[in-house]
Amino acid sequence: MAKQDYYTTLGTQKGAAPDDLKKAYRKLAMQFHPDRNPGDKQAESKFKEINEAYDVLKDEQKRGAYDRFGHAAFENGGGAQAGGFGFQAEGGLNDIFDQMFGDFMGGRGNGRNRGPRAGADVRAAVEIDLADAFAGVKSTIRVPTRVACEACAGTGAESRQASNDVCPTCQGAGKVRAQQGFFLVERTCATCGGRGRVIRNPCRICAGAGTVQRERSLQVSIPAGIEDGTRIRLSGEGEAGGTGAPPGDLYVHVAVRPHEIFQRDGANVFCRVPVRMSQAALGGEIEVPVIDGSRQRVKIPAGTQTGEQFRLRGKGFSVMRSAQRGDMFIQVAVETPQHLTKRQRELLEAFEADAGAKGSPESEGFFAKVRDFFEGGRGE
Repeated sequence: MAKQDYYTTLGTQKGAAPDDLKKAYRKLAMQFHPDRNPGDKQAESKFKEINEAYDVLKDEQKRGAYDRFGHAAFENGGGAQAGGFGFQAEGGLNDIFDQMFGDFMGGRGNGRNRGPRAGADVRAAVEIDLADAFAGVKSTIRVPTRVACEACAGTGAESRQASNDVCPTCQGAGKVRAQQGFFLVERTCATCGGRGRVIRNPCRICAGAGTVQRERSLQVSIPAGIEDGTRIRLSGEGEAGGTGAPPGDLYVHVAVRPHEIFQRDGANVFCRVPVRMSQAALGGEIEVPVIDGSRQRVKIPAGTQTGEQFRLRGKGFSVMRSAQRGDMFIQVAVETPQHLTKRQRELLEAFEADAGAKGSPESEGFFAKVRDFFEGGRGE
């Protein structure tokens, strides 16, 4: 009986991309896996065909030969093994496991990594004022983490001269594999904890782990212009790794406290400034604070209304890793006077009697529209 075309077996086209081949293979392998179809000889046969086809098409050289000569390219022992899984004896079922689940399990190098694991990453948080975010600051934080044991210098042995033996369980691999159906499931060796070696006389302080729990004080340089929620990475400042393994990293999350005067939007700063009604009507100058600690005088033109903004170029926030600065926007809020004296009330009443709606174009325009609305009969 003639073999089915490998592309047809995987349900793909001849020019399919490698990623598409891989996706098709995974989907079919999961569907026809013998563990999912116990006792089904047809599913088992299909599973073998799928693996044989993918073994050829995943390899650039084999695929090129197959595209040119078809199945004849692998006759007389020249390629995929007929009736087998289509994998080299060196990998066998291990390759099936790594290819199908390596991405999900975090495997690297087909799951054959050896040696101790790198230290875990550590996360910390620091809260600063807006002024510190503008100028930059050095902040000291305390981080609970695991550090190298001082008693054994991180070796895990009672004495630095103590020898380490190859783990008898995993033979130095750091991992053990157990067969489950057609798969080999890989786990960290429980005897050596993934190190591949066992210590004859473990350190009494760290019990052979090579690390101990401690609280460290670190100084973090926070750059000028940093934004709320930014994460700073300190390489190698995380938990200590196993014997001979690198430490993890420290990630510091920066939170900026709200300011009672300034509001920030990127590199721009906004400041709401109350202005007396007389100032807004007559015009004049007001003095406003700037985020860098200085003061700036701003000219307010006569007739200024609530909500108007005045822009101060280059008086905003620092731009991180740059000499540039954003702009500052003054938002005017015209304030209505309260608790008037008798004299003030008389003056305002005289002003109102003399001016009426004149001099208030927005008010005059609004009420003119109201009159038109009612005169048009819509208010009946």
